[in-house]
Amino acid sequence: MNTVRTKKHQHAHHEHGGHTERYMGHGMDHGSASSYLRRFWIVTFLLIPLVVVHPKVSEMLGIIAFDLSKWIQFGIATVIFAFSLVFFQHARHEIRARQYGMMTLVSLAVGAGYLFSVASTFIPALQVEFYLEISTLIWVLLFGHYLEAKSSGAAGNALQEVAKLLPKQAHKLVDGKETDVDISELQENDVVLVKPGEKMPADGNVVKGFANVDEALVSGESTPIEKKEGSEVVAGSIVLDGSLIVSLARVGENSTVGQIQKLIAEASKTKPRSQRIADRASAILTFVAGITALITLLVWTLIIGEPFVFAITLAITVLVIACPHALGLAIPTVTTISTTLAVKNGFFIKDLSKIETLRKVDYVVFDKTGTLTKGEFGVTKVVAVGETNGHDVLKIAASLEQHSSHIIGQSVLKYAKEQKIPLSEISDFQNVAGQGIQAKVDKEAYFVGNERLMQGLKFNLQTLEEISGTVVYVAHERELLGYIILADAIKESSYEAVKNLHTMGVKIAMLTGDNEQVARSVSEELGIDTYFANVLPEDKYKHIKELQESGNTVLMVGDGVNDAPALTQADAGVAIGAGTDVAVESGDVVLMDNDPGDIARLITLSKKVYVKMVQNLAWALGYNVVAIPAAAGVFAPWGFFLRPEIGALVMSISTVVVVVNALALRRVRLG
Repeated sequence: MNTVRTKKHQHAHHEHGGHTERYMGHGMDHGSASSYLRRFWIVTFLLIPLVVVHPKVSEMLGIIAFDLSKWIQFGIATVIFAFSLVFFQHARHEIRARQYGMMTLVSLAVGAGYLFSVASTFIPALQVEFYLEISTLIWVLLFGHYLEAKSSGAAGNALQEVAKLLPKQAHKLVDGKETDVDISELQENDVVLVKPGEKMPADGNVVKGFANVDEALVSGESTPIEKKEGSEVVAGSIVLDGSLIVSLARVGENSTVGQIQKLIAEASKTKPRSQRIADRASAILTFVAGITALITLLVWTLIIGEPFVFAITLAITVLVIACPHALGLAIPTVTTISTTLAVKNGFFIKDLSKIETLRKVDYVVFDKTGTLTKGEFGVTKVVAVGETNGHDVLKIAASLEQHSSHIIGQSVLKYAKEQKIPLSEISDFQNVAGQGIQAKVDKEAYFVGNERLMQGLKFNLQTLEEISGTVVYVAHERELLGYIILADAIKESSYEAVKNLHTMGVKIAMLTGDNEQVARSVSEELGIDTYFANVLPEDKYKHIKELQESGNTVLMVGDGVNDAPALTQADAGVAIGAGTDVAVESGDVVLMDNDPGDIARLITLSKKVYVKMVQNLAWALGYNVVAIPAAAGVFAPWGFFLRPEIGALVMSISTVVVVVNALALRRVRLG
């Protein structure tokens, strides 16, 4: 196997990084889900006494004097305000990056409302306090950002998962003696012993031994590969049925696993990301609110001639109303319900910001092994030659394979037992290294093996049909009896998955590390639009990139470690849950039921969820079209002013509307 080669991508800039990366770049940990949740519960506790001492509530209950209640409000609200400082820190980064969004608007409204309320507490002439309104705004926004941070934090660390592929220690041979060392201590040209069931610690060459090695997790090749003296081996591959002494050629970051880590890091930098809809809306609203508040202040004082206290009250009301609770919950409420709905339908959406991308997908790229196929090496066909029947071919092959430890032999034996084929007693069993086995049944010599064994026995195989898969030939000492084809069987659900996606107008491609013949066979069987065979990890990443550069929105579906860079590079990545941890960590969505048919349901859900998002944002922003002018006093000639209390009520109604609209998602059926 060739070493994975990293490539320098000319446009691997950071412009797609988004807000999250900018915050992380400043070393901030305030965005963690647990941090927001902790703040939310503390503020929830503090809101109870704040409601009780509110002038109208305390007056109704007759429990506290007004003069005392405003000081208690000031104290409680100040503590709550302290928990909102995280918004101001994020807003600072938005302003420095000139990417004004939700955090800028939140900070403007919360800061202005709180400071004016404090001024009102110490300057009785103002007589307007927003303590409860500002505190509940902080409360709602903390919960909304907790939901957002929780979905972002679920992404995991694919690089750490790749590292788990390697063993922690290796058996290093020094002067023929075995010594266990940490793999970090290994160097090029070191010689190590890899025993049955163990993972290869680095790339290298076999100097002694014979074994079948499973490279599926790294190369995507479903068939176990024979390794003997002179063979190349790759880090992370698993020795199945023998021991190998290996001279290491590439260790650490230079090994295949190390190169895959680099590819994931590269893909993370160039990954296309769509801005959150709420952030885009908030950026516009930030300017609208700020300019409207300033105009309100200037018009009412300089032109109309009203007192400054009156004008500043209207201006602050504009800022408070312009940051509705509904906008803070418009997206999180929808995505939280959609997550529950997704789980019920067999998948988990880890990166909820990808919903906008998923609805636009026009190309789905499937990895073959373990995704469209079962990922299990098994018998797909038994073919008899001449007068022999298939039953006898399988019986002879399985009888000889009873004494074999080879993975292919075990697959043949397993299939024969499933078919309830009676086995014969054998004698004179011999293993022909790298070719097959031979033994006697009723004193007659039989052979089971590959093409090399048959050619050595002078059998002509040219008349056999074109075969897709691995072939095991069965022969008597005088004639060829037949052959058994082993391959990775296609999942039944794959047929329906391809059909449904085509019905939706989505094209399908297949990536595989298998050979051209196997790839073509699977592609034709399923009716896939295009396929790419003999693909190494860096080529999977490259094919995804090429499809994107052709103007396609690409969804990648895979389960192997070799899929991780492609999953990360794609506009959205879907990992098969039954696959390796690294693929699950790299994907934006995880299919829990290992069913490719979930992809069509996923795209359907994303479209319905997106509609709800747009509806919620339309309402959350739409009411501002009326509320902001009303707060600014536009309707004053008709004697109408929108007081802060009324504004707070409107915000509450707006919040109820978006939540009820989001709850309607629960009735959605995805088929």
